[in-house]
Amino acid sequence: MKKCLVGKRILVTGGAGFIGSHLCEKLISEGNEVIIVDNFNSFYDPALKRDNIEEIKSILKEKDTPQKSLKVFEYDIRDLDALDQLFSKSAIDIVVHLAAMAGVRPSIEEPLLYEEVNIKGTMNLLEICKKYSVNKFIFASSSSVYGNNQKVPFSETDNVDFPISPYAATKKAGELLCYTYSKLYRINIACLRFFTVYGPRQRPDLAIYKFVESIFKDLPIPFYGDGMSKRDYTYIDDIVHGIVQAIYWADDGEDKYGIFNIGESKAISLSEMINVIEHAVGKKAMVKRMPMQPGDVNQTFADIERAKTVLGYQPVTSFKKGVEFFVKWYKEKRLK
Repeated sequence: MKKCLVGKRILVTGGAGFIGSHLCEKLISEGNEVIIVDNFNSFYDPALKRDNIEEIKSILKEKDTPQKSLKVFEYDIRDLDALDQLFSKSAIDIVVHLAAMAGVRPSIEEPLLYEEVNIKGTMNLLEICKKYSVNKFIFASSSSVYGNNQKVPFSETDNVDFPISPYAATKKAGELLCYTYSKLYRINIACLRFFTVYGPRQRPDLAIYKFVESIFKDLPIPFYGDGMSKRDYTYIDDIVHGIVQAIYWADDGEDKYGIFNIGESKAISLSEMINVIEHAVGKKAMVKRMPMQPGDVNQTFADIERAKTVLGYQPVTSFKKGVEFFVKWYKEKRLK
């Protein structure tokens, strides 16, 4: 398997976001040209996404990388005409589709919006790839597709026909669309089921960010259920490594479709998470106990043997170390 991509033109949807901005930095550092498509919506403060873009540009300047290595288009993936215009003018080699309406709980409040963005938007991109013969496509799926799976760790061969949120259902639908287009139009597609991503630039609505911020500001943190719910937390650098390995895989050979878990393969309870954060921050948390929320699963836990064997994926950042990295970033960039 190739160890490095060089000279590719890679389109990253959602490239101004948390995962996308880190991925774009990595791809550019390997000598590729990156085209970002992002609508900078207000799901969380758009200024944070624009800051991510400026940070990428400043890194390019520091490393004396040509600014033409990065192009940003403020387009919405629901706008098929805009996508058509972009693809018609750019010889794109690979699409990494990260853009989506995210989050389990918000999807219960606005299911039609999630359907429109996550399903129609994904289909638009697949249609455009078909039209312009772009035959390498990476799709960001989610561990939420497993629902309340009773078998752990979760394997790609497990039945995922029982999602418990609209968000999860849209991600399962995206995988099915990817399979259909892969088989009909010979597009190499990797669907990556991400397990609870965290790290610098994390969305402020996500648990680790909220908990760290609340502890620093002496605010209570929401503690859902009995503290025994578990998540497989995956540090951002490991997620980016998984995406890049999937790009190598998709770029090498023909007629490929695969689903891969990208996680840490360790389940951390809510109680343990709070203890680790308290230690990293150096302060005790004030806990506000609340009932479990609709749509929340009891646990996530990735079996990553397939990703290791097929992609060469290997996570290296422990949860303790990853939280320390995040707290250091938060102090430098967000604590005022």
